[in-house]
Amino acid sequence: MNEQEFLAGYDPSAYPATAITVDVVALTIREGALHLLLIRRGQPPFQGHWALPGGFVQPDEDLATGARRELAEETGLGGDRLRRVHLEQLASYGAPERDPRMRIVSVAHLAFAPDLPDPVADSDADEAGWLPVTALPSRQLAFDHARIVDDGLERARSKLEYTPLATRFLGPEFTIAELRGVYETVWGHPLHAGNFHRKVLSVPGFVESTGVNTERGGARGGPRARLYRAGDARLLHPALLRPAREETIR
Repeated sequence: MNEQEFLAGYDPSAYPATAITVDVVALTIREGALHLLLIRRGQPPFQGHWALPGGFVQPDEDLATGARRELAEETGLGGDRLRRVHLEQLASYGAPERDPRMRIVSVAHLAFAPDLPDPVADSDADEAGWLPVTALPSRQLAFDHARIVDDGLERARSKLEYTPLATRFLGPEFTIAELRGVYETVWGHPLHAGNFHRKVLSVPGFVESTGVNTERGGARGGPRARLYRAGDARLLHPALLRPAREETIR
């Protein structure tokens, strides 16, 4: 039997039915706080529960395309703004009873970008909104989304240690103080301004100077701050460790 004959006689119904979905842990910084995009489900299962934006992967799309589509549907992003959102695959979740409808495997993705717009609830959602991460303990999430959110937050926090992805929370040009604000917000710890400034500039390719200063000094006066842009480094060496990990290594 050749391959064409094999495929002609192949019967998918002879195997257990399984569906694939994508769920998106979308993060942004609003008013100095880390926010997560959630929707309130408008229909069963878990009607009325908060959940990550997501849905079934369509027959004509790959996983990343499905994740970007779901993100676009909830945020209204499109074109260049959607392409500038950092999106990466997080993990797969396939516990047999994670979804009461049928065997469904979810491939979760992590997304973050600056100034993401207010979400618009899709047809199957009652509500959509950016919720502060600090408010999550008071929310009951659908499916296994609490675990997915925990994994996504840990991934984001750890990647800020050894990659330049913190710059993706900022605009094209930024100050070191604004970059420090991203680290403090995502890590949830204050950082020493001078030490942070020194560490950032000691990492080759992390940031590069634009040669331009801000138009005004800081809120408390003082000289105008220098503006930087993301450099060409893909990994940070030496890494910028979270305070707790830095203490452990010492």
